[in-house]
Amino acid sequence: MLSPSRFRAVVSGRDRGIGASLLRGLLTLAEVPYTWAVRRRNRRFDSGRLPVTRVDVPVISVGNLTLGGTGKTPLVAWLARWFRQHEVRVSIISRGYGAKDGSRNDEALELEDRLPDVPHLQNPDRVAAARVAVEEFETQLILLDDAMQNRFLHRDLNIVLIDALEPFGYDHVFPRGTLREPLAGLARADVVMLSRADMLDEPIRRRIEQRVRHFAPDVVWTEATHAPKSLLNADGDEAPLGTFAGQQVAAFCGIGNPDGFRHTLGVCGYRVRTVREFPDHHDYNRADVEALQTWADSLDVQAIVCTHKDLVKLGVNRLGTRPLWAVSIGLEFLAGGDTLEEKLRQLLPTTSKS
Repeated sequence: MLSPSRFRAVVSGRDRGIGASLLRGLLTLAEVPYTWAVRRRNRRFDSGRLPVTRVDVPVISVGNLTLGGTGKTPLVAWLARWFRQHEVRVSIISRGYGAKDGSRNDEALELEDRLPDVPHLQNPDRVAAARVAVEEFETQLILLDDAMQNRFLHRDLNIVLIDALEPFGYDHVFPRGTLREPLAGLARADVVMLSRADMLDEPIRRRIEQRVRHFAPDVVWTEATHAPKSLLNADGDEAPLGTFAGQQVAAFCGIGNPDGFRHTLGVCGYRVRTVREFPDHHDYNRADVEALQTWADSLDVQAIVCTHKDLVKLGVNRLGTRPLWAVSIGLEFLAGGDTLEEKLRQLLPTTSKS
């Protein structure tokens, strides 16, 4: 199995070897039926042949067109806090991808850690989950996490994230690229957010915006950065980001886009000796933990650093003799934040509007 970084090296064309070229050819063949199936499904929704259910409260979808991490979780957390500040009862609904035996997946664990007062329902049947949220939790607004392609539940606001690291999925649908569906799907977006926008110069950001507006001319355009805020351990203790600045650390992650995590570590000023990659949504077992402990003890580093999603699954403060810390991430708008908030105010219950 290809690691996330190796897969991206192949589909992006960075790997120019003969083996990689042959693999790209095979992936192109597989892309054709996948793209056909996705387009056919979207046409069935567009024509009304597949049902779309409405519930009695506003629904906001947060999703993306590409595989892997674009920063949905920090945005969902930001939205939930915004509505809670306006005294709106919010519930989060997600599919629960990667969860096993009825357990919570990494996104749910992280969001519960960030938002202990916000219910989070995981169910592949999001319509059923929405009904439970409204009827049993008296929810006034639903946030759909990672729901761009799940169209069975009507949404009142469709927010699509585009990652600055690979904004258009290398212009190919999976498995030849990282697009979940053709770029024409952007036409369904009400808001597009360019995440990690601080990584790109202004002219490049404008070119990306222009391409998005080719498919969605009237979309609300926003730009944001996922800024590291602090270090966090499994007990909930925080430490300043600069604790290990200029010092050697090792890192690991089980996320869809490890390059984003590498960028974050660089922003923190750490001297990263090595980064160990696991598959997206990796379920760490005892053998994994023991291997990580041995690996950590073999390195001359001051600490081991991971993502918040990895930390909540491991639940330990040390790996071997090395302290384990996660980088806590927050959302900061560079452009379009005020316009997005205006959109959100339109969805407030009458008694909450100000």
